[in-house]
Amino acid sequence: MSRADTGWTGPFDVGLQVERTALSWRRTALSLAVGSLVALRLLPEWLHDGWWVLPGMAGLIASAALWVVSRRRHDAFMVQVRSETRPRIGGALAIAVLAAGVASAGLLGLVVVLLTRL
Repeated sequence: MSRADTGWTGPFDVGLQVERTALSWRRTALSLAVGSLVALRLLPEWLHDGWWVLPGMAGLIASAALWVVSRRRHDAFMVQVRSETRPRIGGALAIAVLAAGVASAGLLGLVVVLLTRL
């Protein structure tokens, strides 16, 4: 099935844009992992409680999941590009979960700062 058979005539460059997107998701996962490692190291020491290891562990698990999901999405997208079908991958749920996780981490950080400073 070619592009003409699908009725898709829109421009699509099979060049490096897909690779750049994949690299940006990997950088995001690595940034999350580094922040989580810093949290693992510093939060228990600063807040004098071993339970503060949990946010760092949750961040490491989330970064690993993000790495896997981004890799799978990239592979699925490349299969579609190579077969010359209309490249379309679902995944709004993954983005929504990532956004909710980041917002939750930010709120947790705000609560911690406010409670430790009062």
